[in-house]
Amino acid sequence: MPSRLHARVNGAGPTGCLCALALAAAGWRVDLHDPLGPGALRSRSRAYAFTHSSERLLRRLALWNALAPHMVPFRHLRLRDLALGRGADFGVGDLGEPRAERPDGAVGWIGLHQPLMTALLDRLAADPAVTLHLGEPPAAGRQADPPDLVVAADGPDSPTRASLGVGCWRIPYRQACLTVQVGLRGCGDDEAWELLRPEGPFAVLPLGGGQFQLVWSAPAERCLRRQGLPGSAFLDELAGVLPDDLQPDALLDPPRSFPVALLLARRLHRGRTLLVGESAHRCHPVGGQGLNLCWRDVEVLQRLAERAARGRLAPRRIGAAYAWRRWPDLILTLLATDLLVRVFSNRLVPLLPLRRLALLGLARLSPLRRLVLGVMTDGPLPAARQLDTVR
Repeated sequence: MPSRLHARVNGAGPTGCLCALALAAAGWRVDLHDPLGPGALRSRSRAYAFTHSSERLLRRLALWNALAPHMVPFRHLRLRDLALGRGADFGVGDLGEPRAERPDGAVGWIGLHQPLMTALLDRLAADPAVTLHLGEPPAAGRQADPPDLVVAADGPDSPTRASLGVGCWRIPYRQACLTVQVGLRGCGDDEAWELLRPEGPFAVLPLGGGQFQLVWSAPAERCLRRQGLPGSAFLDELAGVLPDDLQPDALLDPPRSFPVALLLARRLHRGRTLLVGESAHRCHPVGGQGLNLCWRDVEVLQRLAERAARGRLAPRRIGAAYAWRRWPDLILTLLATDLLVRVFSNRLVPLLPLRRLALLGLARLSPLRRLVLGVMTDGPLPAARQLDTVR
């Protein structure tokens, strides 16, 4: 019986952890490395939006039942262009069958970083196929047991990508993003909002119990100024930018701002090393596409790893097969999010009729809503993933 294929995953964030579990489920032996220890990996204060593409992968890896109690489903997505005073509402019915008919049907889910990482790390620690190297400095020199595959999931400033000499296209936005958790009145716990404002998109994500995660895009200097405001002054400024029916009550954690940029690696693999998640790409957080795009990388990799474990694909060919399958989704998603930000983050008069027409179409035409929500949920090319299906 042939020995198990061996993979090394660099980076133990949500994508790196899921990648290690996916490779182990495909029949590989996995070493997961990160210079941060488990406590530091769990400690980040952040919320993620999960679409049905991510739910599908979590179910495939038998992780959904452990994570579902920590997920907050939303059944309504409110899209508003505040400069025009127009908008459109997406509901479960816009997902189409069979998703709309499920008793637990939701447009998407919001989950916090800490319970997500706790579930992933606990599952990794219990998996005999995975060896954790967390809180350890990078190993120097050549390894005695070189892996069949190296997966870089070590973030947008990936040391692995740099060591390969793989460059990237990087376009910084004039905007930054400020994240904060607040108590809100006037917003249901099953509602998420995407507010399109001239200074940048603004997402309102439900966390349950009247608590919400805000992702507030604005020019970098405004984000830094707002981050330094006293709590009451911050809430006053927040109330001035939210729609009248959304009223902030309480500041639940310190606001934090971070720069945003479009990033795309010039290649997705070199030799037996491939780039996954934010080591390969990064988009503006508008529409909550970031983590779901990363996890679609993992879904494709797992299907290829299964084929390799069954002897149907040489390990040295995984990188090229992975890149061929991922380029269309990556390019189209990055272009779509970039176009959305550039078209709606302004008051340019020539663009206003186009924006008004787009929102009018979304409000009145259910096929258009289904198309847009399908792209947000499964990516621009959902059929492309079926090419990888193991028969």
